[in-house]
Amino acid sequence: MRFLLDTEQRDFAAALRGLLTAADTPAVIRDWSRGEQVSGRALWGRIGAAGVFGLAVPEEYGGAGRRPVELAVAFVELGRYAVPGPLAETVAAAVLLDDGEGLAKRFLPGIASGESVATVAFEKHGYGFALDGEAADVRLAAAPEGLLLSSGAGAVHRSLDPARRLTPLFPVGELLGAEPPWAEARTWARLATAAQALGVGLALLDRTVAYVKQRTQFGVPIGSFQAVRHRLADAKIALEFARPLVFGAAVTMTPADVAAAKLGACEAAYAGARAALQLHGAVGYTAEYDLSLWLTKARALRGAWGTPEECRGEVLSGGDPRS
Repeated sequence: MRFLLDTEQRDFAAALRGLLTAADTPAVIRDWSRGEQVSGRALWGRIGAAGVFGLAVPEEYGGAGRRPVELAVAFVELGRYAVPGPLAETVAAAVLLDDGEGLAKRFLPGIASGESVATVAFEKHGYGFALDGEAADVRLAAAPEGLLLSSGAGAVHRSLDPARRLTPLFPVGELLGAEPPWAEARTWARLATAAQALGVGLALLDRTVAYVKQRTQFGVPIGSFQAVRHRLADAKIALEFARPLVFGAAVTMTPADVAAAKLGACEAAYAGARAALQLHGAVGYTAEYDLSLWLTKARALRGAWGTPEECRGEVLSGGDPRS
């Protein structure tokens, strides 16, 4: 099945690409990795003003209404530019806080506009780690009694991706609700992660194709070698198979479809990262080279919001994580 974006969706993606190209995201990512959030918060505000976070927020609270297909379009571009921050977590928070009453009025306008950064620790009865908890304005935790607005975050734990700063949330704060929609929030966050991974994989492929056209051995570009072409073709095919999974899941929004999309997109991005690393040679291993910003993110997203094993199990169980 082919999923073709309409004119409005293509224009939206192009506008985001223009915004993110002008933002010099590699510099923003490195600042964020050091805990310097000024440039990252400025970019976050511009992304919010472009309407990205409003795609998970109802219109009455400043959003565009819940539009998962457009959200997937946007997150592909965010992944393509490796934008740092708790992106999928903010989407999950928007779903968790949408009670149609006081919580929605209190929190959702700030999330939709990009004024508020939200994060979530999703492990019930253990609070767990939240992404970028020290940078977030809204910190949500899955407490034993329900949804907790945590009063703060602990020390940063570095992850494989330096731009993903993991923090434990304090197990104290305001109880916001006893039965928040955990499963729905996870589905939305997983879709956002899948689309983000697809964008990361596409960026890795584009960068590697450009590199093999420039690097020479034996007086010719290495991109002319059959073995190199085969690696790139395999990466391209995997990403093109993942694309309809992502947009098909955005149409149905069933847990099994979203799990399949997350699995397909993240595995394709991870395979693309391995191919990119091999074809770049030694320079691909250096943290100073911008490629590393996408390599580490591909690996980190693979385990975020569900490992490959968890996603396979959910697909086989028809979307029931308890099976």
